[in-house]
Amino acid sequence: MTLILAPAVIQVAGVVIVGAVFIQSMFLIVSSFRRLAIEREQRRVTLDSLRYQTEIATAESKKEGDRTTLSWSGHRKFEVQRKVKEVGGVHSFYLVPHDGKPLPPFLPGQYLTFQLRIPGQSKPIIRCYSLSDSPNNPDYYRVSIKKVPPPRDQPDKPPGLSSTYFNEMLQEGDILDVKAPSGQFFLDMTSERPIVFVGGGIGLTPVLSMLTALTESGIRREVWFFLGVRNGEEHLMKEQLEALNQANENLHLHVFYSVPQKGDEKGRDYQHSGHVSVDQFKELLPSNNYTFYICGPPPMMEFLTAGLKEWGVPDDDVHFEAFGPATVKKTKAKAPEAGEAEAVEVVFDRSGKTLKWDAGAETLLEFAEDNGIVIDSGCRAGNCGTCIVAVKSGEVTYVTDPGVTPEEGSCLTCVAMPKTALTLDA
Repeated sequence: MTLILAPAVIQVAGVVIVGAVFIQSMFLIVSSFRRLAIEREQRRVTLDSLRYQTEIATAESKKEGDRTTLSWSGHRKFEVQRKVKEVGGVHSFYLVPHDGKPLPPFLPGQYLTFQLRIPGQSKPIIRCYSLSDSPNNPDYYRVSIKKVPPPRDQPDKPPGLSSTYFNEMLQEGDILDVKAPSGQFFLDMTSERPIVFVGGGIGLTPVLSMLTALTESGIRREVWFFLGVRNGEEHLMKEQLEALNQANENLHLHVFYSVPQKGDEKGRDYQHSGHVSVDQFKELLPSNNYTFYICGPPPMMEFLTAGLKEWGVPDDDVHFEAFGPATVKKTKAKAPEAGEAEAVEVVFDRSGKTLKWDAGAETLLEFAEDNGIVIDSGCRAGNCGTCIVAVKSGEVTYVTDPGVTPEEGSCLTCVAMPKTALTLDA
């Protein structure tokens, strides 16, 4: 029996062994095909990414050439072609060059500097306003400006001087003196890193320009856009944002209403109640590995930048724009300490005043104003260059990086402090 069965067992075992070898071979073949398919897909994605980067780099190179050849120095005359009423006390102004020549493309996020001749003012007023539309329009620039009301706790004070002029006095056909686009708060179009844009109220304008530039380039990056407003009456550029969101699957739009009104419908007009916060970022974003661009009221930006720091987001990944004296300050270097400050003299040579530096002053501009010394200023955030003053001796330090590089031997007083004893031509 054993001699008869053995060959059968061996034969069966042989079949089993051959079957196992066949299955293993087929598995190896399938695995090889799968690996080759994956490698082909990876090569395709890599080549596609390189092709996209090449197209972007080529387009940006051309724009850089146009910026150089079409830009201008000093002031250029612009006509208000259209004045469009938006929501929340905002008007958009479409500006065309009075000379009819083409405009240079700007870097998305930059601003225009205006020299305004406002009736009743003894000298021109300098103000900066962010460009709010695509940087690729060769025929016009758009700025969107909100009339700044009196402070809530001081209702008897006058409203914003320049914003009132734009919204109530400036008409279509009027002429403005404008400097070329400038500013260091702009989007790096050549990067592929995912982005978070945050706009608060009228601070929407520069980040909307960035978003528009991305969508026109063929959006490839993961983009989250957080907008914070009080309610529907202040929901600026609502239709434009919703259209961009519908047309771009890589874009995730989240709107916050802090004080919704009757008629404001959650899920239709806005997605979240309350304020934009880092806690919401933690709930919605897959990680903190994003580049953040933030523009809004100073309290909002201070709150968000502090929260992002606590969340472990590197300072280099957080970019923000601020205008006015109450800006977010990233201190680069320290001014003299309280004890040292007593020994630091600041000489305002033209005004004939020698003063001891006040350690409580935030900037040389504020220190000068507190002592009755007039220095022209505009943005008060180191962007427009209006407050530049020659340094006759000594050194300054900056509380935040200037948006424009001052001439050698000069300083921007709105963001500068004395580093040593100082003599200024002011």
